[in-house]
Amino acid sequence: MLERVQGSGAYADLLLHAALARSTLSGPDRAFATELVYGTLRWRGRIDYYLAHCLNGKLEDLEPLVASALRLGGYQLLCTERVPPTAAVDESVRCVRAAGSERATGLVNAVLRRLAREHAEITPPSLEEDPLGHLVHALSLPAWIAERWLELFGPEQASLLAEASNAPPPLVVRVNPLHASREELLAELRERFPDARLCAFARHGIELGRRGNAALDRAFLEGRFSIQDEGSQLVVDLLDPQPGESALDVCAAPGGKATALAERVGSEGRVLALDRNPRRLELVVRAARRLELPQLACQERDASLPLESLRGDTGFQRVLVDVPCSGLGTLRRNPDARWRLREEEPARLATTQCALLSSAATALGPGGALVYSTCTLLPEENEQVVEAFLATHPGFARVPRSKLPENVRPLCDTAGDLRCLPHLHDTDGFYAARLEKEP
Repeated sequence: MLERVQGSGAYADLLLHAALARSTLSGPDRAFATELVYGTLRWRGRIDYYLAHCLNGKLEDLEPLVASALRLGGYQLLCTERVPPTAAVDESVRCVRAAGSERATGLVNAVLRRLAREHAEITPPSLEEDPLGHLVHALSLPAWIAERWLELFGPEQASLLAEASNAPPPLVVRVNPLHASREELLAELRERFPDARLCAFARHGIELGRRGNAALDRAFLEGRFSIQDEGSQLVVDLLDPQPGESALDVCAAPGGKATALAERVGSEGRVLALDRNPRRLELVVRAARRLELPQLACQERDASLPLESLRGDTGFQRVLVDVPCSGLGTLRRNPDARWRLREEEPARLATTQCALLSSAATALGPGGALVYSTCTLLPEENEQVVEAFLATHPGFARVPRSKLPENVRPLCDTAGDLRCLPHLHDTDGFYAARLEKEP
């Protein structure tokens, strides 16, 4: 699995889900397998630094299978105390042998045994002496991401952001206000999730702690809550749809924000969810069915193409443009993304993002509100897209911070743009800007 993720760019979550679905592992063993996969991907940069001191050649010159086995063993030796060193070495050797690379077993055995003996003598660069080296070799960021974060945030904040991006995220849910009150559901969930508490900012959010499977909870199955990061919930809070209104979500799959919109507008409102991928759009349909949201309709459509035909006589009152992005705000949730993303991709994505924003704006009615959002931290995908749009659409303007919903104001800058950061707010990294169209 690690070989496929690191060699061909496959998505770790999809491969892991499929593998576990076929397995007969117990619950604890499934959890440990998940930790090994995500932990090895999360700390690959740090592991590689240590392995380089124990190899005579270069790690990148090895066969992908051998490199993956070394990284897996390295994770167990460096980042967890659950596995005895001899077992970590022996299991990595066994994996290589089972995959048919008998000739590589000696190398794997020798390198990992040396790592087990000498790792305490190896020290990655410190933040004070080498900020870039620290982010790359101690905190496991690709060099280009580390360089951008140092440029945007400075050494101290970039280091804190990287540390937070390497920590497992909390389990956060969004209460369905059509079927439950937040206070009543919190009291019930505390019986099964003792660490449950209200989210600090999101109106309908409850944090359940960092352990447990909320997708199997009876309240989830009954449609009383959805699993959604607090930062993602705040994007809908910023748009602030009201009961009875009409709303459009132009990039809706997998449906977290679309269903939140439908819950807010209620049975008297309507929400149209668009996505160009029919299989992903089916996820929205299923979520709406579980949450009992008949006011949510789905349509397969490429939102980068003109949407004027959807306006009707008055246009939508609320439009959400949650665009595909580089996802650098979600590294703690998707540790493999950092290794899959290429430096040139944010600029390419920005072209698509501009097209989506311009197209979605045509469906907004006079006096309506639009939110543009991403789960990344780079200005070329965030405020620069918004500023380019405003420069060519004089009928739109940013909403001042003082006029935004009260619960989101602490997270908004002076321009009124929402910025959630993992190391400051314990959310995924999100950017969102609310624009309004003149009446």
